[in-house]
Amino acid sequence: MNRGIRSTRGPSRAPTDAAPALFTAAAASYTANCALGASVAVRLIDTRNFRWVHHALYIATFGLALAAFSSAWWGRPRDAVGSAAAALAPALVPLAVIPYAGTHTRRHPLIALTAAPFIAAAAIRSRR
Repeated sequence: MNRGIRSTRGPSRAPTDAAPALFTAAAASYTANCALGASVAVRLIDTRNFRWVHHALYIATFGLALAAFSSAWWGRPRDAVGSAAAALAPALVPLAVIPYAGTHTRRHPLIALTAAPFIAAAAIRSRR
């Protein structure tokens, strides 16, 4: 029985249910980055003066994907988050390889698009 005595160890680290939002944010960032890349490829947008936006979106996507994947250890609901992290795991490989694929070849968009089904599946599974 706890009579108002608080722990001196700091705030508790209980699992959180913020994990599904990370999967959604990773998917949204990935979608925005692909849309920007495709727009540049078909010359709808000229990013010569602000190439950093595509790079910043990539960094955000990769960071969000890693954070979402890590939620398998801390997120809630455990079954949905674990399933979503398992679905997302294969997407981490092409996301890690894409900076080394060259930007002016067909490999770049093809490698980037191989992550799409895994990111979509993870976002859907995280909401169950």
